Amino acid sequence: MKSYFALLFAMAICLSSQSQTMKWNKNPVIAHRGAFKKNNLPENSIASLKEAIRLKCYGSEFDVHMTKDGILVVNHDADFYGMDIASSTYQELLGKKHPNGESIPTLEAFLKEGMKQKKTKLILELKPAKGEEEMMKLTDAAVKMVKDMKAGPWIEYISFHYGSLKRVLELDPKATVAFLASGKGIVTAEKLKADKFAGADYHYSVYKQDPTWFEKAHSLGLTINGWTVNPKEDLQWMIDNKADYITTNEPELLFELLGKKAK
Repeated sequence: MKSYFALLFAMAICLSSQSQTMKWNKNPVIAHRGAFKKNNLPENSIASLKEAIRLKCYGSEFDVHMTKDGILVVNHDADFYGMDIASSTYQELLGKKHPNGESIPTLEAFLKEGMKQKKTKLILELKPAKGEEEMMKLTDAAVKMVKDMKAGPWIEYISFHYGSLKRVLELDPKATVAFLASGKGIVTAEKLKADKFAGADYHYSVYKQDPTWFEKAHSLGLTINGWTVNPKEDLQWMIDNKADYITTNEPELLFELLGKKAK
């Protein structure tokens, strides 16, 4: 019995020690599809993830799909160099390569790379699938993999599919989720709060049309993220309005505007 309690105590110390060593970067910079643009790296590649980490971004955003044979892969579009992901097997997708020689990353490989460090968050976007059943299958599989790999502390979930994010919270009530939307797709701050979402992740034009979003969201304890903010004047506007996060293809420029030199 004593050895059992000793084991529990050791596990608690280990978990406590791990949480204390995770000191996430304190800036609003989220590299969209990784930090790819300046160095002409493939979007959503391991290389672009590594660069976002090197730059010390708060987060590196990436997109997840499911192949025909149930493998979770990381890619922005529904096709990988002309091959439809949903109707292709993972082995078939390996027939294509990124320009830098990388194969399409699996979610497992992507998480393993991201978990080598404890300062840059992994912003996991669940991409819309072809049907509701497929979307829930993708969501369940992604959350399961995050749980199985104990990657939860690194992950924040985003999606244009509201029901998918609600499903994430059913499976993992401690998960951080934010709703992606623009135009008519937006929902109120009050609804986000009621559904226990962490915040809004809307196209920055939504906030420009209604700047009261910042005060409204913050008064409810919600975060504001804007995508995909690239022009210098728009980046500065988001900074001036105290956006919590800014998703951009120009992380180096955003660091420069924040007065933090990107290395």
